[in-house]
Amino acid sequence: MIAPSLHFNAFIWPAGYHESAWRVVDDDIRDVLGLPYYAGIARTAERGLMDAVFLADNLAIAEYRTTHLPQTQFDPISVLSALAAVTTRIGLVGTGSTTYSKPWELARRFATLDHLSAGRAGWNIVTTVTPLAAAAFGEPAHPDHADRYARAGEFVDAAIRVWDSWGDDALVGDRERGVWADRGKLHTPGFHGKYYDVEGIQPFPRSPQGRPVLVQAGQSPAGIALAARYAEMVFSGPSSVQAAAAFRSKLHAQVTAVGRNPRQVAVLPALMVTLGGTEAEARERARHLEELASPDFRWQNALYTAGLDPDAFDPDAPLPPDTWAGQTAPSSRAEQLYAASRAQPDAPLREVAQLVTGGAGQVHFTGTPEQLAAFIAEWQDAGAADGFTIMGSTLPYELTAFVDHVVPLLQRQGRYRTEYTGSTLRDHLNLDKPTVD
Repeated sequence: MIAPSLHFNAFIWPAGYHESAWRVVDDDIRDVLGLPYYAGIARTAERGLMDAVFLADNLAIAEYRTTHLPQTQFDPISVLSALAAVTTRIGLVGTGSTTYSKPWELARRFATLDHLSAGRAGWNIVTTVTPLAAAAFGEPAHPDHADRYARAGEFVDAAIRVWDSWGDDALVGDRERGVWADRGKLHTPGFHGKYYDVEGIQPFPRSPQGRPVLVQAGQSPAGIALAARYAEMVFSGPSSVQAAAAFRSKLHAQVTAVGRNPRQVAVLPALMVTLGGTEAEARERARHLEELASPDFRWQNALYTAGLDPDAFDPDAPLPPDTWAGQTAPSSRAEQLYAASRAQPDAPLREVAQLVTGGAGQVHFTGTPEQLAAFIAEWQDAGAADGFTIMGSTLPYELTAFVDHVVPLLQRQGRYRTEYTGSTLRDHLNLDKPTVD
């Protein structure tokens, strides 16, 4: 029996996902600030027949990160719109915050991308974990975890109403009668919820996909519930094949419980990869990256990704108990940090932080293309994944190696497409187009 075709995203990060990547790649360090860098990655991914390129976002940058990492948090829609002009098939997935956006405005921006790309847009739904974003947007405080997710569900409902405000056949274009669109095919959103009120149709016809593909990566119970209700692509998941299979089964059960078809949800966990011609070469490359890693970055980043301000803590002292005692963790990363601190209450923060291994790149594969192809096949056969979101530890090297050496192996096994059979991201993922009367 031939396995269903695998799906892959290419995660774009400046120089590569590993924090030390920019120190080992040969390119000019300023290249990541220009369009050619992104265009090159997108074209390579498209040459590899990948489903989409994936662009993350960060609405507030902690100053410590400027020391350790290239900072290129451009507006994802602007970058992806530029990539739409230099590619033809690859999907374009960007992050958009439900905490620091408005539904009508965000819906318009992603639908614009879907039109400009002829149906290749995807929206990664995030609630924004870092409280630093509040000050950037002039807000007095950052909403807590439960409030952010309650707002997120309502936000997505409102955005869908905006996307569905034009019928698929509303555009008439009848020159003889002078009718450009049929007003009777318009549907005002009329959304009135606890957090949002949205009126006003989308200011252009429905986009080629109807709606952008909805993507989600939350790992908390609230995040998984949000994914079950809306997501068509999920890129979170545990780090072992057994736990990942259980996660996918649990997610599919929740998808079914809310009346959706689990076949309309692709699970593509994040996978950081370091490849080499031999296993020894790959391990040496991974070792060198780790050798260059900064211990100061590790503890600061553990706090930052947990929604805490690194400048407010002493790394040589334990995490103060009042940080976590009796507190509800604001995110899954925070819960990991709190759990590690509870287990070793007297350990210095910089040691505890080394135990926090979650996040998008929590699975790090190191080996040869043949070994990676076998790893992917094992996860697919175990029901742990429908593919992966490939995060090269360095870019563009790892992505190029994946496309040139891993993709052909999977194609020969009948596990991966040999050509694009459709033109939209929904086509690539075998997703239905949402209809509207």
